[in-house]
Amino acid sequence: MKITKILNNNAVVVMDRNGQEKVAIGTGIAFQKRKNDIVNPNRVEKLFVMKENEKLQLLLNRIPEEHFTISEEIITYAEEYMGSKLNEHIHIALTDHLSYAIERVRDEIYLKNKLLNEIKVLYYKEFEIGLWAIKHIKEKLGIEMPVDEAAYIALHVHTMKLQGGDLRQTVKQTTIISDMVEMIMEFLGIHSLKEDDISYQRLITHLRFALVRASTNEIHTMDDEMLEMIQKKFSISYDCSKKIAKRLISSYGITLPEHELGYITLHVERLRKQIG
Repeated sequence: MKITKILNNNAVVVMDRNGQEKVAIGTGIAFQKRKNDIVNPNRVEKLFVMKENEKLQLLLNRIPEEHFTISEEIITYAEEYMGSKLNEHIHIALTDHLSYAIERVRDEIYLKNKLLNEIKVLYYKEFEIGLWAIKHIKEKLGIEMPVDEAAYIALHVHTMKLQGGDLRQTVKQTTIISDMVEMIMEFLGIHSLKEDDISYQRLITHLRFALVRASTNEIHTMDDEMLEMIQKKFSISYDCSKKIAKRLISSYGITLPEHELGYITLHVERLRKQIG
């Protein structure tokens, strides 16, 4: 493989035997190298096709090299942990995010992640990767990243999975879920919910799939007699579900069918009994 462009000391663009350009990453892979030099295959730790070579180079020109190295180490760990490759854009998106986050924390500027609790439940594996990442940053740079940052990293990893979806849509969906949970907490008169509580986890998971079903017009049916029984027997919790439905329509233009409210009512009722 011949070098067609040097990105930094640890990353180069190469041309393989089939004439395809790829990004090769490895410690010191570009040391004392020039364009058209041959890359030592023993130095290549990672090789992938990158359609956004120019964007990657611009990014690497403006951030410390150690930030790119740490980001690549996190990506490698994430792919091994998840057992699958991530979208190539992760090399730009995560690196850019991490570099900014590291500099921000160095300046003692901390951003709270309002979706922290929801992310812990919805994207458990990705959050575990985020926790490993902030620990790794501390070991490498001596910088103590807040747990909120683990959640931000989790979102990037989730959306860069081959079927992860769009980051904006993921954040929007998680924000809506957070809003729904906040309404339930306010209705029940409680200030916090433990993310490790099974009832809370079931609620969060159900709300997520309820939103997915609403966006795809998938119907989650419930027997009419069962629905009527739930409406009467758990009337207080059903009132909460109706308020949530009204908020979804007015704030997000999302309509939940009556049967979906029946299932949400059951989750609310379970929480109500726990605190009762």
